[in-house]
Amino acid sequence: MAWTNRADYKIAVSIEAATHILTGVETVIYHNNSPSVLPVLWLHLDQNMYRSDSRAAFGSSWHFPQHTDGMEITDVTLQDGTHLRPLISDTRMCLTLPRPLGKNGQISFQIKWHYTVPGPWGGRTAVTPSKNGDIYEIAQFYPRMAVFDDIKGWDTLPYLGGEFYLDYGSFDYTVSVPAGWLVAGSGALLNGGEVLSVEERKRIAEARKSDQRVLIRTEQDVEALHNTPSHGVRSWHFYMDKTRDVAFVASPALLWDAARLNLPPLTPAPGRPLETRLAMSVYPVEAIGSQAWDRSTEYVKHAIEYFSHEWFPYPWPNAINVGGHGAGMEYPAIVFDGMQDRDAKLFWITTHELGHTWFPMIVGSNERRHGFMDEGFNTFIDSLASLHFNKGEFAPKHDGEYAPDTGKPADDIIKILKDPVYKPIMTASNIPAQGNRHAIPYFKAAYGLELLRSQILGPERFDQAFRHYIASWAWKHPTPSDFFRLMNSDAGEDLSWFWRSWYFENWSSDYAVIGAAPAGKSVQDGMKVTIRNLGALPLPVVMQAQWADGSTSRLVLPWETWSNGSEASITLPGKSKLRSITLDPDHIIPDIDRNNNTYVVPDVTP
Repeated sequence: MAWTNRADYKIAVSIEAATHILTGVETVIYHNNSPSVLPVLWLHLDQNMYRSDSRAAFGSSWHFPQHTDGMEITDVTLQDGTHLRPLISDTRMCLTLPRPLGKNGQISFQIKWHYTVPGPWGGRTAVTPSKNGDIYEIAQFYPRMAVFDDIKGWDTLPYLGGEFYLDYGSFDYTVSVPAGWLVAGSGALLNGGEVLSVEERKRIAEARKSDQRVLIRTEQDVEALHNTPSHGVRSWHFYMDKTRDVAFVASPALLWDAARLNLPPLTPAPGRPLETRLAMSVYPVEAIGSQAWDRSTEYVKHAIEYFSHEWFPYPWPNAINVGGHGAGMEYPAIVFDGMQDRDAKLFWITTHELGHTWFPMIVGSNERRHGFMDEGFNTFIDSLASLHFNKGEFAPKHDGEYAPDTGKPADDIIKILKDPVYKPIMTASNIPAQGNRHAIPYFKAAYGLELLRSQILGPERFDQAFRHYIASWAWKHPTPSDFFRLMNSDAGEDLSWFWRSWYFENWSSDYAVIGAAPAGKSVQDGMKVTIRNLGALPLPVVMQAQWADGSTSRLVLPWETWSNGSEASITLPGKSKLRSITLDPDHIIPDIDRNNNTYVVPDVTP
């Protein structure tokens, strides 16, 4: 798509601790960069998912023991003072404009609202009790512009607790909470001199010079605050640019540590000096532990630096990991993970959620419709990050939630390829399909990229093309065909056979060795081996020969081996007497029946 619309926000919210009510006012400046004239604007009101009459209450995998009244809109006003009457439908709001918004035009309007923050059952946004106070993980907290694109026009799928599709812009936002609380949010904190103590500011300065975590708010600090009632309200002011969203956490219970990110400095936010970027973690005392959240910032630092080096530079000033309810959910520059996460699980979930910075926070695919373009791509780069971290301390990454976890992905995925309950990757994510939530958009999609990288293209060609895809579609909205087209072009291959087999169909390979016979009258004439693909997926495959002298030889058969049919004959040069032939000896490709992969040559005595 040659154009994307833009939405800039100025937001002020406050949280009432006694009632758990969030109240807000925002000014939106919406830029219509499309060639279309827009008579209406559509916005998302995701908090309406928690209403008892919402579509999500009946059609979502989330189950609520109680409900809220959702997001109550109290006023919508244009810049000229005209009041608009919103039309609200489930989690969407339509604003009919008095005059259509023309192409290359912009409009400014203000919205006022409030809602009750869901409890721990809230999933992606929640308030959760802890020893030293409630932890508010706040996301989807403001009316958000829907995307208008050249595929669907206004893309207004209702929110059922899944993922998002949003345009980019700038966010200038303020969070007002009781004094003594810590607020960590997306973007740069502009007024640290007002909301942080002198000691906390000194510790932040120390963290900017350190590759090891520096405690900024300690357990002792939190306990002292807990035992000393605070009075008044403090407002925390943040700014973030080139982002599709923001989120924050607020609580009196959070410890805070940080270390520097070894990345080039960014152009500073308004009113902010040029500073070293930070990897940060905030978590309650329940999360402390040498193999728990004491290592979180180490994991954050590795993920951001590694992905920046390998794929595309990290675009924001800070990266924050939150130990709270445990939703395992990503937002720009901040992720919500579980205070009870430990060991490999904490490393994997931290790396995965931060990996979403690249998909879909930078590459803005429509994850509500094409989940594989964010979850699958991200799971793929996660697996490489696991191999890279600390000499493979937590490698390989295990996706037991998505597959049987035999230790060999090529074997794990066979269940998915054989069971008809699983639909093709290209099945739209918003279409219900039993068994597809993780197995298809996460595991199968990620493994497809691994097949491309290791078996079809090779790392050098794949990595170069994949980097170009990210750079070309940063801050834009690619479709699956955009990905397929760029990879074909940059890799120098027509991969349509693979896209069809792996993405549009659920095809599999079933290679079999049918037999072997002398190619001539003597051993030196070689052996003619007959092989067959009983499946429909024509992947490259390794054929290993075992010879009578104890040696082995290997031959890689390209996918074109099957271009003339399902059976092929391969002549191996004469060496010595052939003992056996095995296809895919290392279990690298997903062969659904390995019982026919080996053929033992009969020992014929003259």
